[in-house]
Amino acid sequence: MNRRRFLTSTASAILLTPGLARKTFAQESPLRAKYFPIAAGIGLHDVAPAADGTIWFTCQGRGALGMLNPRDGSFKTIDLGKGAAPHGVTIGPDGAPWITEGGQNAIARVDPADHKVALFPLPKQYAYANLNTGVFDKAGTYWFTGQSGIYGRLEPKSGGMTVFKAPKGVGPYGITATPKGDVWYASLAGNYIAKIDPSTGNATIVQPPTPDQGARRVWSDSRGRIWVSEWNSGNVSVHDPANGSWKPGSCRAMVQPPMRSMSTAMTRSGSLISRRTRFYASIR
Repeated sequence: MNRRRFLTSTASAILLTPGLARKTFAQESPLRAKYFPIAAGIGLHDVAPAADGTIWFTCQGRGALGMLNPRDGSFKTIDLGKGAAPHGVTIGPDGAPWITEGGQNAIARVDPADHKVALFPLPKQYAYANLNTGVFDKAGTYWFTGQSGIYGRLEPKSGGMTVFKAPKGVGPYGITATPKGDVWYASLAGNYIAKIDPSTGNATIVQPPTPDQGARRVWSDSRGRIWVSEWNSGNVSVHDPANGSWKPGSCRAMVQPPMRSMSTAMTRSGSLISRRTRFYASIR
């Protein structure tokens, strides 16, 4: 991967960096970064940019969803309900933020206009799913993971939900969709990534070559390759489903290696946003 992506890991600020076309090593510290302070104790977790430039973020410490206006730095929070503990957030085809809401064991949708919260609870037999992250596939279906050993899908229009048990039990965490619409998830405890068959819901395990690597977050690039951040090894690797290959990525930390988790998102303008700011790292 010739173009380097810079990723960051501060619990009380959101970091925005401009598009990074320059080929630069992280330790050279070339980035022009702008920080947006938010309230202390908010428990900032994941971030997602909307088409209008709004930055949505989950507030685990407050049981809320936050929205930041990067034009003036203003932000507000939206209460998600009693006992809420949101984890991941992504923007749906409808332009609304969708949240994996672990505290209420439900998928939540927040209307970007009136901020009304709609909940889609998991079936009672899947209580305490420990919901983690979600993604929309090409058909507009929402897929999600739960570390207790499940993954599932939600049809936004009908509200129909199906939950599946993960092949190796506990561990499903990050999830991504490729440009073609394939859905992959990573299992932190299971040490694998898996491709989901959308027609059956079955997951096929693909085992990374690094033993006990702790696959945590996954992203697809424009070529459909699956990038994996490895919690246990501190490395980054990439899997190409087209030929079955695995390649290690390079992780160059300025301050605090290794990079065990990447929680970033790309805006439409090509800027990167992050929930944390302890180090920079580059992936080649």
